[in-house]
Amino acid sequence: VQLQASGGGLVQTGGSLRLSCAASGRTFGDYHIGWFRQAPGKEREFVAAITWPFHFTHYSPSVKGRFTISRDIAKNTVYLQMNSLKPDDTADYCCAAQDGTYSSSPSKYAYWGQGTLVTVSS
Repeated sequence: VQLQASGGGLVQTGGSLRLSCAASGRTFGDYHIGWFRQAPGKEREFVAAITWPFHFTHYSPSVKGRFTISRDIAKNTVYLQMNSLKPDDTADYCCAAQDGTYSSSPSKYAYWGQGTLVTVSS
């Protein structure tokens, strides 16, 4: 499966963005989909994930209550709605696909898309 993230941009503190992760080559069926981010000079960190087939959602404590992950099966797309953005949310955001038992560890995700840059100005 090939993944493509989009929707990043420049936004002011308190603003919102919606990221999209589109799949091609194979449907999202059977895969857990996660969003990860990496800020300059920092390690990649888990942001949110949505599981298959029951669509359970998981969030890092730093984004819980502000970000919402969802999936549109018909469009083969997973979204990350980001509200109340803060400068600390500035990073390159990537989506990834995982099969088997769910995990938030990046090492468990076999398929990765290119990132989309989110910049939050203060």
